[in-house]
Amino acid sequence: MKPSLSNSDSPVEITVNGEPHGIPAECTVQNLLDLLGMEGRRVAVARNRDIVPRSEYAAEEIRGGDHVEILEAVGGG
Repeated sequence: MKPSLSNSDSPVEITVNGEPHGIPAECTVQNLLDLLGMEGRRVAVARNRDIVPRSEYAAEEIRGGDHVEILEAVGGG
């Protein structure tokens, strides 16, 4: 089941791409992407300036005060 802010008793505050966000406690990178409607998109994620490998999205927990940067891959030529 996806986490949602409405089901969380005490959201934690983080920063995503420079904007404040409240997320459920015990939220992973994958949960955050789902909450932001970015599931299935090709993205790169950094938590506190450290790149998170895609293989670790489901296990990498986000904590209050973390700074997360999400970059979406775009094609071009």
